[in-house]
Amino acid sequence: MEALGGNGAFWGWKLPDLRSPKRPSPSKSKSSDSTGGWGPRFPLKQAVTAASLALTGDTIAQLNDRWRKRKHSVSDSSDTTKDIMSSVISHHDWLRALRMTSYGFLLYGPGSYAWYKYLDHCLPHQTAQNIMLKVLLNQVVLGPCVIAVVFAWNNLWLGKLSELPSKYQKDALPTLFYGFRFWIPVSLLNFWVVPLQARVAFMSTGSIFWNFYLSSTMSK
Repeated sequence: MEALGGNGAFWGWKLPDLRSPKRPSPSKSKSSDSTGGWGPRFPLKQAVTAASLALTGDTIAQLNDRWRKRKHSVSDSSDTTKDIMSSVISHHDWLRALRMTSYGFLLYGPGSYAWYKYLDHCLPHQTAQNIMLKVLLNQVVLGPCVIAVVFAWNNLWLGKLSELPSKYQKDALPTLFYGFRFWIPVSLLNFWVVPLQARVAFMSTGSIFWNFYLSSTMSK
Protein backbone atom coordinates (compact mmCIF):
# COMPACT_ATOMS: atom_id res chain seq x y z
CA MET A 1 0.00 0.00 0.00
CA GLU A 2 7.28 0.27 -0.19
CA ALA A 3 16.67 7.00 -7.39
CA LEU A 4 19.39 9.25 -6.33
CA GLY A 5 21.42 7.95 -3.47
CA GLY A 6 24.38 8.99 -1.43
CA ASN A 7 28.00 8.47 -2.50
CA GLY A 8 27.29 9.30 -6.11
CA ALA A 9 24.81 6.53 -6.75
CA PHE A 10 21.68 6.43 -8.85
CA TRP A 11 19.47 3.50 -7.81
CA GLY A 12 22.50 1.34 -7.28
CA TRP A 13 24.64 2.67 -10.17
CA LYS A 14 28.03 3.78 -8.82
CA LEU A 15 29.50 6.74 -10.62
CA PRO A 16 33.27 6.99 -11.09
CA ASP A 17 35.27 9.32 -8.90
CA LEU A 18 36.75 11.77 -11.40
CA ARG A 19 38.72 13.53 -8.68
CA SER A 20 41.01 10.57 -8.06
CA PRO A 21 44.13 10.66 -10.26
CA LYS A 22 45.08 7.07 -9.39
CA ARG A 23 44.21 4.22 -11.70
CA PRO A 24 43.12 1.04 -9.94
CA SER A 25 45.39 -1.96 -10.17
CA PRO A 26 44.14 -4.94 -12.22
CA SER A 27 43.39 -6.92 -9.06
CA LYS A 28 41.37 -4.07 -7.54
CA SER A 29 39.56 -3.47 -10.81
CA LYS A 30 38.56 -7.11 -10.98
CA SER A 31 37.36 -7.00 -7.39
CA SER A 32 35.35 -3.86 -8.09
CA ASP A 33 33.70 -5.48 -11.11
CA SER A 34 32.68 -8.45 -9.01
CA THR A 35 30.79 -6.15 -6.65
CA GLY A 36 29.21 -4.09 -9.42
CA GLY A 37 31.66 -1.20 -9.85
CA TRP A 38 30.10 0.02 -13.09
CA GLY A 39 27.09 -2.26 -13.04
CA PRO A 40 23.94 -2.20 -10.96
CA ARG A 41 24.19 -3.09 -7.28
CA PHE A 42 21.04 -5.02 -6.50
CA PRO A 43 19.87 -4.33 -2.92
CA LEU A 44 19.75 -8.03 -2.07
CA LYS A 45 19.13 -7.66 1.65
CA GLN A 46 16.15 -5.34 1.16
CA ALA A 47 14.79 -7.53 -1.65
CA VAL A 48 14.98 -10.73 0.41
CA THR A 49 13.39 -8.96 3.39
CA ALA A 50 10.51 -7.64 1.29
CA ALA A 51 10.01 -11.04 -0.37
CA SER A 52 9.90 -12.97 2.90
CA LEU A 53 7.48 -10.51 4.48
CA ALA A 54 5.30 -10.43 1.36
CA LEU A 55 5.14 -14.23 1.56
CA THR A 56 4.24 -14.03 5.24
CA GLY A 57 1.48 -11.51 4.63
CA ASP A 58 0.02 -13.53 1.76
CA THR A 59 0.15 -16.75 3.80
CA ILE A 60 -1.70 -15.16 6.71
CA ALA A 61 -4.29 -13.68 4.36
CA GLN A 62 -4.87 -17.02 2.60
CA LEU A 63 -5.10 -19.04 5.81
CA ASN A 64 -7.43 -16.55 7.45
CA ASP A 65 -9.74 -16.43 4.43
CA ARG A 66 -9.93 -20.22 4.04
CA TRP A 67 -10.30 -20.77 7.79
CA ARG A 68 -13.38 -18.55 7.97
CA LYS A 69 -14.94 -20.06 4.84
CA ARG A 70 -14.26 -23.61 5.97
CA LYS A 71 -15.51 -22.94 9.49
CA HIS A 72 -18.79 -21.52 8.21
CA SER A 73 -19.26 -24.40 5.77
CA VAL A 74 -18.88 -27.03 8.48
CA SER A 75 -20.65 -25.20 11.29
CA ASP A 76 -23.43 -27.79 11.32
CA SER A 77 -21.21 -30.83 10.77
CA SER A 78 -19.12 -32.97 13.09
CA ASP A 79 -15.72 -31.86 11.69
CA THR A 80 -13.19 -31.04 14.37
CA THR A 81 -10.79 -28.12 14.51
CA LYS A 82 -8.01 -30.47 13.44
CA ASP A 83 -9.97 -31.47 10.32
CA ILE A 84 -10.61 -27.84 9.47
CA MET A 85 -6.94 -26.92 9.85
CA SER A 86 -5.89 -29.86 7.68
CA SER A 87 -8.29 -28.78 4.96
CA VAL A 88 -7.19 -25.16 5.17
CA ILE A 89 -3.47 -25.97 4.84
CA SER A 90 -3.89 -28.53 2.06
CA HIS A 91 -5.61 -26.00 -0.22
CA HIS A 92 -2.91 -23.35 -0.09
CA ASP A 93 -2.47 -21.43 -3.36
CA TRP A 94 1.28 -21.70 -3.91
CA LEU A 95 1.18 -19.91 -7.27
CA ARG A 96 -0.38 -16.88 -5.60
CA ALA A 97 2.30 -17.11 -2.88
CA LEU A 98 5.04 -17.18 -5.52
CA ARG A 99 3.44 -14.26 -7.29
CA MET A 100 3.50 -12.09 -4.18
CA THR A 101 6.98 -13.25 -3.14
CA SER A 102 8.46 -12.42 -6.55
CA TYR A 103 6.76 -9.02 -6.45
CA GLY A 104 8.41 -8.27 -3.12
CA PHE A 105 11.83 -9.49 -4.26
CA LEU A 106 11.98 -7.97 -7.76
CA LEU A 107 9.86 -4.84 -7.45
CA TYR A 108 8.80 -3.66 -4.00
CA GLY A 109 12.07 -4.29 -2.17
CA PRO A 110 14.48 -2.63 -4.63
CA GLY A 111 12.02 0.06 -5.70
CA SER A 112 11.02 1.24 -2.25
CA TYR A 113 14.64 1.20 -1.04
CA ALA A 114 15.63 3.43 -3.96
CA TRP A 115 12.72 5.73 -3.16
CA TYR A 116 13.74 6.09 0.49
CA LYS A 117 17.33 6.81 -0.56
CA TYR A 118 16.06 9.49 -2.91
CA LEU A 119 13.95 11.12 -0.19
CA ASP A 120 16.90 11.12 2.23
CA HIS A 121 19.09 12.65 -0.47
CA CYS A 122 16.60 15.45 -1.15
CA LEU A 123 15.50 15.96 2.47
CA PRO A 124 18.48 14.95 4.62
CA HIS A 125 17.61 16.84 7.80
CA GLN A 126 15.26 15.28 10.35
CA THR A 127 13.12 18.37 10.84
CA ALA A 128 9.38 18.25 11.42
CA GLN A 129 8.81 19.91 8.05
CA ASN A 130 10.94 17.38 6.20
CA ILE A 131 9.32 14.42 7.96
CA MET A 132 5.83 15.63 7.10
CA LEU A 133 6.90 16.28 3.50
CA LYS A 134 8.30 12.73 3.25
CA VAL A 135 5.06 11.30 4.59
CA LEU A 136 3.06 13.35 2.07
CA LEU A 137 5.28 12.34 -0.85
CA ASN A 138 5.14 8.73 0.27
CA GLN A 139 1.37 8.77 0.00
CA VAL A 140 0.93 10.73 -3.24
CA VAL A 141 3.89 9.22 -5.14
CA LEU A 142 4.91 5.84 -3.74
CA GLY A 143 1.40 4.73 -2.78
CA PRO A 144 -0.15 5.04 -6.27
CA CYS A 145 2.98 3.52 -7.84
CA VAL A 146 2.84 0.48 -5.55
CA ILE A 147 -0.84 -0.11 -6.23
CA ALA A 148 -0.39 0.32 -9.99
CA VAL A 149 2.56 -2.06 -10.10
CA VAL A 150 1.10 -4.78 -7.88
CA PHE A 151 -2.17 -4.81 -9.85
CA ALA A 152 -0.23 -5.03 -13.12
CA TRP A 153 2.06 -7.75 -11.75
CA ASN A 154 -0.90 -9.78 -10.53
CA ASN A 155 -2.79 -9.52 -13.84
CA LEU A 156 0.37 -10.33 -15.80
CA TRP A 157 0.81 -13.60 -13.87
CA LEU A 158 -2.86 -14.43 -14.36
CA GLY A 159 -2.73 -13.65 -18.09
CA LYS A 160 -5.38 -10.93 -17.71
CA LEU A 161 -3.57 -7.78 -18.81
CA SER A 162 -6.55 -6.86 -20.99
CA GLU A 163 -8.62 -6.56 -17.80
CA LEU A 164 -6.13 -4.24 -16.09
CA PRO A 165 -7.85 -0.92 -16.98
CA SER A 166 -11.15 -2.09 -15.50
CA LYS A 167 -9.27 -3.40 -12.46
CA TYR A 168 -7.71 0.02 -11.92
CA GLN A 169 -11.06 1.74 -12.37
CA LYS A 170 -12.85 -0.55 -9.93
CA ASP A 171 -10.30 -1.14 -7.16
CA ALA A 172 -7.28 1.17 -7.41
CA LEU A 173 -8.66 4.42 -5.98
CA PRO A 174 -10.73 2.81 -3.19
CA THR A 175 -7.67 0.79 -2.15
CA LEU A 176 -5.47 3.89 -2.21
CA PHE A 177 -7.82 6.08 -0.18
CA TYR A 178 -8.60 3.32 2.30
CA GLY A 179 -4.90 2.72 2.75
CA PHE A 180 -4.26 6.32 3.79
CA ARG A 181 -5.78 5.56 7.19
CA PHE A 182 -3.18 2.89 7.82
CA TRP A 183 -0.09 4.06 5.95
CA ILE A 184 0.06 7.71 7.00
CA PRO A 185 0.83 6.95 10.70
CA VAL A 186 3.09 4.03 9.67
CA SER A 187 5.02 6.29 7.26
CA LEU A 188 5.33 8.93 9.96
CA LEU A 189 7.05 6.42 12.24
CA ASN A 190 9.12 5.11 9.34
CA PHE A 191 10.68 8.47 8.51
CA TRP A 192 10.88 9.72 12.07
CA VAL A 193 12.58 6.89 13.97
CA VAL A 194 13.53 4.09 11.53
CA PRO A 195 17.01 4.24 9.89
CA LEU A 196 17.28 4.00 6.10
CA GLN A 197 18.62 0.42 6.04
CA ALA A 198 15.59 -0.84 7.99
CA ARG A 199 12.82 1.11 6.26
CA VAL A 200 11.99 -1.52 3.64
CA ALA A 201 11.70 -4.13 6.42
CA PHE A 202 9.57 -1.84 8.57
CA MET A 203 7.17 -0.99 5.75
CA SER A 204 7.06 -4.60 4.59
CA THR A 205 6.21 -5.64 8.15
CA GLY A 206 3.40 -3.10 8.04
CA SER A 207 2.27 -4.76 4.81
CA ILE A 208 1.71 -8.02 6.70
CA PHE A 209 -0.93 -6.40 8.88
CA TRP A 210 -2.30 -4.36 5.98
CA ASN A 211 -2.76 -7.43 3.76
CA PHE A 212 -4.37 -9.32 6.62
CA TYR A 213 -6.71 -6.40 7.32
CA LEU A 214 -7.69 -6.07 3.65
CA SER A 215 -8.33 -9.79 3.33
CA SER A 216 -10.52 -9.80 6.43
CA THR A 217 -12.43 -6.64 5.51
CA MET A 218 -13.00 -7.09 1.80
CA SER A 219 -14.36 -10.62 2.17
CA LYS A 220 -17.19 -9.57 4.47
